[in-house]
Amino acid sequence: MLDKTNPWRVWILSLLIAIMPLSFALPVKAKAIPALILFLTGLWVLATRADVRRAYRRAAPVLVPAAIAFVFWAVNVGAHGVNWREFDVTSHILAFLVIAATFALPLRTAALRVGFSGSAGVLGLICVEQHYIEHIDRAYGINNGEWGAIEFGMFMLVLSLIAIVQALRGELRSRERAMHAVFAVMGFYGALLTQSRGPLLAFVPVFAALMLIQGRRTGRWRQSVLALVIGVAAAGLAATTLHGEMVERLAAVKDEVATYSEQDATGAVRERLEMWRTARMAVIAHPVTGVGMNQFGPFARARIADGEVNPSVVRYDHPHSEYLEWAATGGIPGLLVLVLLFGGSLIYFGRHALNRDNAIAMPACAGFSTTAMYALCALTDNVFYRAMPHSLYFFLTLGLAVYVGRALDRHRTGAGAS
Repeated sequence: MLDKTNPWRVWILSLLIAIMPLSFALPVKAKAIPALILFLTGLWVLATRADVRRAYRRAAPVLVPAAIAFVFWAVNVGAHGVNWREFDVTSHILAFLVIAATFALPLRTAALRVGFSGSAGVLGLICVEQHYIEHIDRAYGINNGEWGAIEFGMFMLVLSLIAIVQALRGELRSRERAMHAVFAVMGFYGALLTQSRGPLLAFVPVFAALMLIQGRRTGRWRQSVLALVIGVAAAGLAATTLHGEMVERLAAVKDEVATYSEQDATGAVRERLEMWRTARMAVIAHPVTGVGMNQFGPFARARIADGEVNPSVVRYDHPHSEYLEWAATGGIPGLLVLVLLFGGSLIYFGRHALNRDNAIAMPACAGFSTTAMYALCALTDNVFYRAMPHSLYFFLTLGLAVYVGRALDRHRTGAGAS
């Protein structure tokens, strides 16, 4: 159906994949059309191409945990008698498991590089417009409400890290590398305008890990360490001089943690601590089955009515920790599934990120940074409960896993990577 003798089809497919990350952040109903085309294409090539199925087998450490998560939550919803509408966002995993097949086809990688990096730049400009023209203190994008600033900040930082990965590719022309670097800066600055502490703190160790990976695989330790120092210093300077609000928000964490009690649980950090205490209560009460998908809110409100939980968290439906979310609503088995989901992806991408072939290492670095950002942000926020960040994670990790699997297969057979 798709091969190199039909270049226009290759370009269309590449462009459809390239615009997907940006489409997740835009409130445009037509964005379902590219996803549908990719889904149908994925079904077709899975049924007709043995090389695509081989790529799936190689990507099993990432694909299998995602499939397990899909089945686990379907069983959880059915067993608890929860309304099936609660399964809506999670059900998209199945679609992305199929869409991932399109990453194994011949693609114009330049289109993918520019599309993913450019998405960070576009979203960064949206944040600049919101902050400086609309005078919104915490930018939150156009597919969110004010409560969506944290997820939006993480979303942009993931794309910024992918742009950084492209800027590190020595085989690219200097002009293209500079373009990716500009997009990365725009995305990072937009994320800074969201004033989201968790994603910005998670960005630093992930960026450092990418620099160390590059130093290890290329042997250019001086260049990698210099890039790390300059990047961290620039980020710190921007946070402290351009937007002092971030410093104030970070400084408030220590005070709120020190003064938190079950009686005094008002404030962003104190409320998190109270929600985490409530989530632990749910795990203790239902260690095997959990309270049911998306049922943390009803559980918390029932405990508030009983006087066991502070009323300050009555408005929350999720505990602001993906790990505690899966443990509270799915029991200990749910937490293990989440650890498998992140762990399998980190090991798979981390191992191949050190490959000396850029066609394998660069997409592996992008997959590694995406997973690492989500895994760290999940400590203090829910990263999967809304469609936008949920879609970005599974689209990128599943697709890039298959892309790497196909590149490994071609490398083994001597055909070369696409």
